[in-house]
Amino acid sequence: MLKKILFPFLICFSPFLKAQTIRVCPECSFHSIAKAIASAKENDTILVEKGTYNENDVLIDKPLTLLGKDRPFINGQFKGNILKVHADKVTIKGFRIANVPFRATDEQAAIRIDKSKNFLIEDNILEHVCFGIMLLKGKDGTIKNNKVSSNAKEQYNSGNAIHLWSCNNINILGNEAANCRDGIYIEFSSKSYIEGNYCHGNLRYGLHFMFSNDNEYHKNKFARNGAGAAVMFSKRVKMTENIFKDNWGASSYGILLKELYDSELIGNTFYRNTIGINGENCTRMKYSENTFTRNGWGIRILGGCYQNDFWDNNFLNNTFDVAYDNNVNDNKFRNNYWSDYTGYDLNKDGVGDVPYRPVKLFSYISNRTPESIVLLRSLFIDIMNFSEKVAPAFTPENLIDESPRMQPFVRGKK
Repeated sequence: MLKKILFPFLICFSPFLKAQTIRVCPECSFHSIAKAIASAKENDTILVEKGTYNENDVLIDKPLTLLGKDRPFINGQFKGNILKVHADKVTIKGFRIANVPFRATDEQAAIRIDKSKNFLIEDNILEHVCFGIMLLKGKDGTIKNNKVSSNAKEQYNSGNAIHLWSCNNINILGNEAANCRDGIYIEFSSKSYIEGNYCHGNLRYGLHFMFSNDNEYHKNKFARNGAGAAVMFSKRVKMTENIFKDNWGASSYGILLKELYDSELIGNTFYRNTIGINGENCTRMKYSENTFTRNGWGIRILGGCYQNDFWDNNFLNNTFDVAYDNNVNDNKFRNNYWSDYTGYDLNKDGVGDVPYRPVKLFSYISNRTPESIVLLRSLFIDIMNFSEKVAPAFTPENLIDESPRMQPFVRGKK
């Protein structure tokens, strides 16, 4: 009777009973990570101890945990991909992985994951990479607390720190990406959650979205990149409490928005960027509780932007708060704070009694003729801006904030 009870129990839990830990070290039975993986069974743990392991194209083709102790170093020797994951339920944690080559015909990565689910890539240091973590057709995975860096000099011969293509439901949390082409690149991927990452010094973008719907990114920092972020050809993207800082250059932005629909930017900080937000063909967007400080342009709105709502934002000491490249306006500005607003508030309700026109004539001119910026501080420009403010001729007459705030908006205090 006891055997009849125990037998189904043992069958059910047999995978867990068989799982074991295989040690890899210079003095161990296994000196090679690849050989240890080849001999392992499903759900085993490969414990790699401190040391240098000169290996590349290491294939992980079964569910297992690859765990580094005291930060072992896997040296790819610039020969190809280093770790290749072709299985579900794989964990890679605790390694230093370096030296991935650039090849024009075949993208090489420190960790390359193909068609995998339920994976965890955590607490790894990836250096001198072409691509750092490359994920192709993955699902339900997490990339967490990794540091990825390279020494990229040109976009054409470099790769991205974290690269997703055709993925679904991926969490990208607390990573640092530096000196690559893009910090985080996402294409044809949906329902990803990106939080707490720091992307800095990348050649092109800190974060780059293409054709990716229903994604969220929160509380990330993008500093000193070619441009902070680009979100393009996507729908229903949520962007909250991110910092876009010191992204300077002739064609640089805090964030570039193009062909974006039904999305929202709430509570973000744009500090000392050439352009805080550059929007083109963006429709039904919500911009609220953002702060624009000391940017060249706070917001530049190009053609095809309709039914967008800007409210409870702070515009502080930007060269131009808003640039608008169209004679027709279908967007709404309300309850924003403008640092150069000179109106009054007689009834003391916190709202200015005089409407504010955020688009200056010189902003319109310099947007079309950049060379004219040399005249910025001249008396002639001040007179010209005042004339346009009194009797708009070139800027949309209805582009106006009817209820400008007298004091900056503070989040959490309505």
